[in-house]
Amino acid sequence: MTPIAIVLLMLIYFGILFLISHFVSKNNTGNEAFFKANKNSKWYLVAFGMIGTALSGVTFISVPGEVGNPETQFKYFQFVLGNAIGFIIIAKVLLPLYYRMNLTSIYGYFEQRLGIFSYKTAASIFLISRTIGSAFRLYLVVIVLQRYVFDYYGIPFAITVFISLLLIFAYTYKGGLKTIIITDTLQTVFLVSSVFLTIYFIASSLNFGVTEAFEAVKNSNYSKVFFYEDYLKGSYFLKQILGGIFVTIAMVGLDQDLMQKNLSCNNIKEAQKNMFTFTGIFVVINIFFLSVGALLYIYAAKNGIEVPTDLITGKPRTDLLFPEIAFHHLTLIPAIVFLLGLTAATFATTDSALTALTTSFCVDFLGMDKVENEAKSNMVRTRHFVHIGFSTLMFLVILLFNAINDASVVSMIFKIASYTYGPLLGLFCFGMFMKTKTVKDQFVPIICLISPAICFLISYNSATLFGNYVIDNELIIINGLITFLGLLLISKPATSQTEF
Repeated sequence: MTPIAIVLLMLIYFGILFLISHFVSKNNTGNEAFFKANKNSKWYLVAFGMIGTALSGVTFISVPGEVGNPETQFKYFQFVLGNAIGFIIIAKVLLPLYYRMNLTSIYGYFEQRLGIFSYKTAASIFLISRTIGSAFRLYLVVIVLQRYVFDYYGIPFAITVFISLLLIFAYTYKGGLKTIIITDTLQTVFLVSSVFLTIYFIASSLNFGVTEAFEAVKNSNYSKVFFYEDYLKGSYFLKQILGGIFVTIAMVGLDQDLMQKNLSCNNIKEAQKNMFTFTGIFVVINIFFLSVGALLYIYAAKNGIEVPTDLITGKPRTDLLFPEIAFHHLTLIPAIVFLLGLTAATFATTDSALTALTTSFCVDFLGMDKVENEAKSNMVRTRHFVHIGFSTLMFLVILLFNAINDASVVSMIFKIASYTYGPLLGLFCFGMFMKTKTVKDQFVPIICLISPAICFLISYNSATLFGNYVIDNELIIINGLITFLGLLLISKPATSQTEF
């Protein structure tokens, strides 16, 4: 697939998104539409659109790429099973709380429960965490576009990032969540279709039918799912399950991004129906992503294709195997399918994140949800400037990450999330389970800084301290527990037991 063909396809793709944005936001440019989609989103659109937001380009490229590692194979599916349990906990425990309190930003919970410092700390943690995580996810698709398109035209990496963020900003800044619900549904259609069609094209290239492809994946050296043998390793079953549960609770249930979509449903029953449906689709689609990875490595072995190397470090980059095969070894149609799927996965995540970041800052720090009706129209321009600000910040984070990263993006994202979302987990657990206690609110920011620092020291020295024990996804549990214990140290009896 030639670079000019890729550029034309991208222009058509974003042209469709701009048209949707134009018609959806035509009469919905106010803050209520931007923040809550006017509280009338259809649960089935939210459920389907959330797939694209939850998966991202990381799942699309990095998860299949990791399958080729003998130490991982289908290990990720253990984590996915933990995710599914976490989604159910969110639906049954957190969503009822958020609806009962009628929240626009979920961090408003802390203002009522623990105090203003706790509230601002939680919101700040989200802004930092989501900015970094979303920037890393967008970075993944940008390096693919850079390598296979923009390098051909001699365009610098920074310009590629700028163009990508400019396109996202252009179709989200007016309608916000109202627009995102529709565009993410369309992008999820592209994403899901791409997964199934990719399996079909690769299987056909290997002369496999459906049964033969299933057997080839099952009998390959890439399909081991459960790792029980060594509890010291990061791939151990229980670590992955527990990590999946708590990462999901923290990165989804305590994250404004995906919860904002849930809160746009008309009532709690529809929001829970959305979460249960989403969970089922999420588990199934990840099975297919892992299968894509196995088929890619089978195809590469048969055709003598090496894993591409990083142009800077010279190390193998498994993230690039999928695009390498799609663009250089398959025909035009599979390449188009791959590009549509990758673009849909990544931009569905980033557009949603920008909307959530803007919402959180406007509500949690500028108090836009408390503004009187007659003054709300004056706040729309301020919201636009906030949207520009977070787009710029994400741009700078991507450039920084490009300068220092030499690891698989999927592992990097979850590692950083363990440090940034851990304090949120501890804060929510304290708030929900310690009903008779509150905290000395002014000390909460200090606890939330100390906890990740302690976790870093523990993780960095875990093999020495714990007899070759490697801390993996359970790091977020340790971080949350340290935060919880720290909050207990600065706790005091509540004047009355809270209902929240």
